[in-house]
Amino acid sequence: MSDTTIATRPLRNALGRFATGVAIVTALDPDGRPIGLTVNSFSAVSLDPALVLWCLDNGSNSLEAFRRASHHAINILAADQVNLSNRFATWPADRFVGLPWQPGAGGAPVFPGCCAVFEVANETAHIGGDHTIFVGRVERFAETPDLAPLLFHAGQYRQLA
Repeated sequence: MSDTTIATRPLRNALGRFATGVAIVTALDPDGRPIGLTVNSFSAVSLDPALVLWCLDNGSNSLEAFRRASHHAINILAADQVNLSNRFATWPADRFVGLPWQPGAGGAPVFPGCCAVFEVANETAHIGGDHTIFVGRVERFAETPDLAPLLFHAGQYRQLA
């Protein structure tokens, strides 16, 4: 713990000034059931080797399943996928009921209609404060360049003008 105490809500507000994309990270749990959740903590790490990262709260009910998964799919949402984002941000719920998807690398669910999808092997996980940082090695990816991305800024969904 540092000597300086930082108020959580103002810090969260200030961090929210950085506009981000919105993604749903998916995998299969140890029993082969699909799991997934909405994140905005996704970033490129390296081009050679091709590595990306995403972060998950250490208090998440899905943490251990994501740690144990061989692969993750990072589905970068398009501007018209707000409902999908909200669906995977809600707990508890069977998020996959009636939802079309196809298995990607390692069986991780890949959704249609996304701006991009990264299918990654689960390389490493590092604890960083109250979150776990997952680093994945990109095995496959796809993009649909004509789709506008769904953005998140200052606590609200946004779209490009």
